[in-house]
Amino acid sequence: MHGLGNDFVVIDAFTRPISLSKTHIRQMADRHFGIGFDQLLMVEKPSSPAADFRYRIFNADGGEVEQCGNGARCFVRFVHEHHLTDKTTIAVETASGIIYPSLQTDGQVSVDMGVAKFSPAQIPFIADEESDTYQMSVGDSTVEFATVSMGNPHAVCLVDNIDTAPVAELGALLESHPRFPNRVNVGFMQVIDTSHINLRVFERGCGETLACGTGACAAAVSGIRQGLLHSPIRVTTRGGDLTIAWQGEGHSVLMTGPAVTVFHGEIELA
Repeated sequence: MHGLGNDFVVIDAFTRPISLSKTHIRQMADRHFGIGFDQLLMVEKPSSPAADFRYRIFNADGGEVEQCGNGARCFVRFVHEHHLTDKTTIAVETASGIIYPSLQTDGQVSVDMGVAKFSPAQIPFIADEESDTYQMSVGDSTVEFATVSMGNPHAVCLVDNIDTAPVAELGALLESHPRFPNRVNVGFMQVIDTSHINLRVFERGCGETLACGTGACAAAVSGIRQGLLHSPIRVTTRGGDLTIAWQGEGHSVLMTGPAVTVFHGEIELA
């Protein structure tokens, strides 16, 4: 499946429990010798009585992460297509809390992504105090960025042009910087106008992807918080557009976009 080109292998571990090692995940993630994906999504039975499903996310390097917005949209389409539920809105347990994706009548999927968090301890990010933006020496230069947790950590850099932004180089340096103890996803945001941005995201454990749902939320929220943007916002990624709505601190972030099934298949894992 994919959400704007951010692609996933989705496995039904709800009907029958499945256990995968990091080696299995890396084997499937290989785009030459396996299937290939940015993330692997596991549909499981929830541990919380408040949820319909449990949602686990593994990056291509085999590491488990807390949240994935594009994956959440694919998740709700998957459970409908596989007749695991007939609800149009489901409660999904994730490592960072419960989210509520909804299948719309036009085929789009909206997800209540929960409340954005800005405290350095909640990112986590090592800083003396909370600020709208931070400056940090990275390599040979000083970089300014905002930090947001959308259930997973994000740094958002404002750039003049995403086509010339040093996504691979700076993304890799920030992703593994020691001030981000759990590593970080790095967004590069170009403001087109107050309701439209262009965005590229370097995802931890994956590298640059064609789209990142939580990255789109983080960029939109940080832009609103800095007075650069007004909700709702069209976020144009290399894979297509998402719509992000946010009414301010303490309110949930709402993300709307497509989710597409590409093929069903089987793979034998050694």
